[in-house]
Amino acid sequence: MKKYLLPFLFILAHLTCLAQQKHVFSFSKNDFLLDGKPFQIISGEMHPARIPREYWRDRIRMTKAMGCNTIAAYIFWNYHEAAPGVFDFKTGNHDIAEFIKICKEEGMWVLLRPGPYVCAEWDFGGLPSWLLKIPDIKVRCMDTRYMAAVSHYITALSKEVRPLLCTNGGPIIMSQIENEYGSYANDKTYLEALRKLWLQNGIDVPFYTADGPTPFMLEAGNIDGAAIGLDSGTSDEDFNQATKRNAGVPSFSSETYPGWLTHWNEKWARPDTAGLKKEITYLLDHHKSFNLYVIHGGTNFGFTAGANAFSPTQYQPDLTSYDYDAPINEQGQPTPKYYMLRKLIRKYVKYKIPAVPKAAAAISIPPVTLNALTSIWQQLPAPVVSPQPQPMEYYGQNQGLMLYRTKLIGHKKGTLTITEPHDYAMVFVDGKFVDTIYRDGGKWSIKIPESSSKTPTLDILVEGMGHINFAQYMIDRKGITDRVTLNGMTLMDWQIYPLPMTEAFIKTLNPAKADENSKGMFFKGSFELQKTGDTYFDLSNYSKGIIYVNGHNLGRYWNTGPQQRLYCPASWLNKGANEIIVFDFHQQEAKTISGKTTLE
Repeated sequence: MKKYLLPFLFILAHLTCLAQQKHVFSFSKNDFLLDGKPFQIISGEMHPARIPREYWRDRIRMTKAMGCNTIAAYIFWNYHEAAPGVFDFKTGNHDIAEFIKICKEEGMWVLLRPGPYVCAEWDFGGLPSWLLKIPDIKVRCMDTRYMAAVSHYITALSKEVRPLLCTNGGPIIMSQIENEYGSYANDKTYLEALRKLWLQNGIDVPFYTADGPTPFMLEAGNIDGAAIGLDSGTSDEDFNQATKRNAGVPSFSSETYPGWLTHWNEKWARPDTAGLKKEITYLLDHHKSFNLYVIHGGTNFGFTAGANAFSPTQYQPDLTSYDYDAPINEQGQPTPKYYMLRKLIRKYVKYKIPAVPKAAAAISIPPVTLNALTSIWQQLPAPVVSPQPQPMEYYGQNQGLMLYRTKLIGHKKGTLTITEPHDYAMVFVDGKFVDTIYRDGGKWSIKIPESSSKTPTLDILVEGMGHINFAQYMIDRKGITDRVTLNGMTLMDWQIYPLPMTEAFIKTLNPAKADENSKGMFFKGSFELQKTGDTYFDLSNYSKGIIYVNGHNLGRYWNTGPQQRLYCPASWLNKGANEIIVFDFHQQEAKTISGKTTLE
């Protein structure tokens, strides 16, 4: 027996050694080097938090089958530290180490994009909203309160990823410092402090920065010794700008865009495929490394979608879908763009590209009848008393809803102004709906009609729709952020009702008959499935709200479009009984919901 066992143990030890083989990733003046040899990064980006864990391996394999040799991955700080000091790197989609291990198992290298700020059309650009409980907090700089929180995050994340560096036998070859900092600020001390924190925590792979290919962005955002990422690099001129910034390090297109983001109340972004082909051909012809942002977008489940704003009164919240018109669509299927890129890349690379995996099946679900369950007014918690309104973050709430209530004393009709409503508000007087106020555009005043009540009750129900994730207006608290006036008189003495609308909150709902004309209704329905599969729940019969399936928050819907269908992965459905709960701001009558096989 021993004579057979010994060769087996030798082979096993040899394979283990190979599995843990250490590598050196480094820079020459013009090239990235892997173990001393020039290495062209052909990367596709995806975000573990946006993809059901059950599909991680599938999406990685799809990326490899398009011709990529690397996966780029953002890590969202607020996803892993939802409350101060409480880290989750293990449950569900939070297990970032497992995602990286799967990349290695599938023969892919990894570009780590750990923030602390990442943008990514993700809520607050990945920063935790509990930072906003500090009234005068400054972010992405050397504010000591911010940097203390950053230090804790980097220490915690480093423990997860350090064993997965290529220097320790893992697939991580390079790590990014911050993100597009040259579009935001110019604090080089801050950038160097971040690099020092990573080094102190044993992150010994090379670093890179990523900025737009303009002189001022590169000067403010790049630090000496770090490779230069260009968002994006599409021409000789772009790469010449990188050389002017630092001729001693390589540069690459760190975000080449095969698609683009879409906000609510816009048309779907559908960038020109011919332009993409031209850009990729340029990069391949010139042997430039690049990262496709994104090769697969996934979904902004729950309240993870961010928003843009480029003026004090602008607000552009992102869709729940992060399909991004990417080569691999939201449901994980290859698109014509995918096959175009696969065919193009195959002409240039010497390694073998595997066959395209079979995509997961999608199913349709016949119309499901929903019934009224209760209203938000029957679910109010004990209020918090405050002289004036305060934002959600001051009460430890990220988004969801918050009800602000006061009595009208003195002025009882006229012009009501909310400064500022973040982001969507419904105004009621004595329980009767008056009007809505939406943050975008700065029109924050409505007319309050005369009431027969001696002291009318004013209710303002506010929805947070995603913290701004880019540029100078990122300090973006939710709810009512300053004050409410009626004809210029500041209204005082408020009762505030936190309504987080989380999955845990939804589990506490108690059925209760609502008033006949109530707004803010919950509807509930059930359905049976003989088999499970991915589906898109069609909310076109509803107005604006949130949908929960078997306790999972699929995200927001809004009849302004363009998105009317919300993605639900097969893993969130049951063979047999299933449950849907819908919260709608305006709908008073229950309607049906069906499951479709496509986003549109």
